[in-house]
Amino acid sequence: MTSRTAPPRVLTVAGSDAGGGAGIQADLKTMLALGVHGMSVITAVTAQNSLGVQGAWELPEDAVRAQYRSVVDDIGVQAVKTGMLASAPLVETVAALLAGTDAPVVVDPVGVSKHGDALLAASALESVRKRLLPVATVATPNLDEVAQLTGVRVEKEDDLRRAADMILEYGPRWALIKGGHLSGDADAVDLLTDGHEEHWLRAPRHDNRHTHGTGCTLASAVAAGLAKGLPVPEAVRDAKEYVTGAIAAGFALGAGIGPVDHGWRFRS
Repeated sequence: MTSRTAPPRVLTVAGSDAGGGAGIQADLKTMLALGVHGMSVITAVTAQNSLGVQGAWELPEDAVRAQYRSVVDDIGVQAVKTGMLASAPLVETVAALLAGTDAPVVVDPVGVSKHGDALLAASALESVRKRLLPVATVATPNLDEVAQLTGVRVEKEDDLRRAADMILEYGPRWALIKGGHLSGDADAVDLLTDGHEEHWLRAPRHDNRHTHGTGCTLASAVAAGLAKGLPVPEAVRDAKEYVTGAIAAGFALGAGIGPVDHGWRFRS
């Protein structure tokens, strides 16, 4: 028997979600569903369920650095995705590692959980702006994260362009501003731009409260597309389609907000 060629490899650098709906667990499920080999560097451990985050403990910088070097130096990567980085020292450690890696990077600048729990220290925001965003191929902030990073409050669709311009000033090649939190629109609209070309992405807004893990899932899906060699706009369009289906298939779990269904295509 001959061994099969390995699929594209994607590394997620993020926190662990004990409930399995977001974080490392959501990232790896997404990568499996989209046909890439997922690997992980855990930056923090959370006690988390459908009701919220009950506790979070970040790992030492040396542990994060050792995990990253272990994977990248031996196995290699075709794309990297970042999620919860918790503190300024971890943000700066990860940013330095990414700067030395020849692969596209998707930065999900996680600031708060779906339930409003803080997942990034306020003291780390400047490190995200000055160290992490400049190494990003695509940055994928939601509207709360845009406000945290730039002070821009997006209240209507026209504000997305101004938000994207502000994020691009920090150095990512592309900004994907997620408008899912906009109220009153029949569609969930996102704006992808590099400052020159614009791509407006629309999908039906599903009446489903079980949306835990949407941000992690979208960013991981974008990274999977980039690892396959897709151009950024195509990778983002495919990711939007995948996460829209996952939201529609989201299910109740526990007593609060359930997760999206990462395996929805397997059951369709």
